[in-house]
Amino acid sequence: MKRAILLVLLLAVAGCGGGPRPPRNLDNACLILNERPDIARATRQAEREWGIPVHVQLATIHQESSFVHNARTPHRYALGVIPLGRQSSAFGYSQALDGTWDDYRDATGSRRANRTDIRDATDFMGWYMNRSVERLGIAPDDARNQYLAYHEGHSGYARGSYNAKPWLLRVASRVDERAEMYERQLVGCRR
Repeated sequence: MKRAILLVLLLAVAGCGGGPRPPRNLDNACLILNERPDIARATRQAEREWGIPVHVQLATIHQESSFVHNARTPHRYALGVIPLGRQSSAFGYSQALDGTWDDYRDATGSRRANRTDIRDATDFMGWYMNRSVERLGIAPDDARNQYLAYHEGHSGYARGSYNAKPWLLRVASRVDERAEMYERQLVGCRR
């Protein structure tokens, strides 16, 4: 009897799903937005509010979390076995760091914002990238440089810290290519 109750409880917990699933086809912006209308609404709202195009947001989310709502950085280990904690505090769709997330919540008055909520994550990205426009002069649709500023922070971007990271320059180029692909697809699916 106890085993039956435990089995029912286990199945009930497993059936909760743990949150929204990532879209099935991450290579097609139209399918992403059709499958997940919450992502469509959130990215369009952030575009209206902050001026950052949907395709730039989608490409950045793809790179940062692959649309996994509760994505976290990997753990670090000493001697390969002793856990030292996570690589950073980056979390959620946007992989926002704790301090930057707090800055966003203070600046926007969004004290209840949650990094696992796609609306809050895209609003955060719009806010941050809009600051990159204002502070660094990066065009809203320049996915490559928006991503570099997003990854390195405004001060790091201004110093050109990314130039010492060939791997990051390659990642930023891939984000830019994906943003261009998403932009072409979105033009086609809006017809």
